[in-house]
Amino acid sequence: MKPTKVRLLLTLAVLAGAIGWGAVSLIQGQSGRILPVPWLAASTMWILALALGIWTLLARPRLQRRPGTKSLPPIVAARTAALAMAASRTGSLVGGFYLGVALAALPARFTAAGLDTLWAASGTAAGSLLLVVAALWLEHICRLPIDDDDVKGAQIESAP
Repeated sequence: MKPTKVRLLLTLAVLAGAIGWGAVSLIQGQSGRILPVPWLAASTMWILALALGIWTLLARPRLQRRPGTKSLPPIVAARTAALAMAASRTGSLVGGFYLGVALAALPARFTAAGLDTLWAASGTAAGSLLLVVAALWLEHICRLPIDDDDVKGAQIESAP
């Protein structure tokens, strides 16, 4: 697996943001109402970010094989890396979508429904950003160290 590139996450967020902004504009144009955003979306993203952060703090010493800790089985480490990659992409998509919703709700912020949508969407986007940060940190600590033998082997194979 290759490490997640920030450029990919930004691209996903921008595309999802355009979809979120378009959804609010479409619904507001058709019905004259703002898209309601439940507070459950924000709390879900914050809980997921917190859970992934706790898992990162618990897995870090085990992945680094610090003295006094039991090392993480290889299959669990691989699944943890896959979880981190999935969480970063999911957080980017959800955060981008709700950031687009929040930006589209800015003109309606003077109404009660518009203000509630703005705050709930902003809270969801912030929780999603925190999820992405925790996921990238977890993915970073799941990387295997490069041995000197691996570097020499790669140099020999790439030589003409």
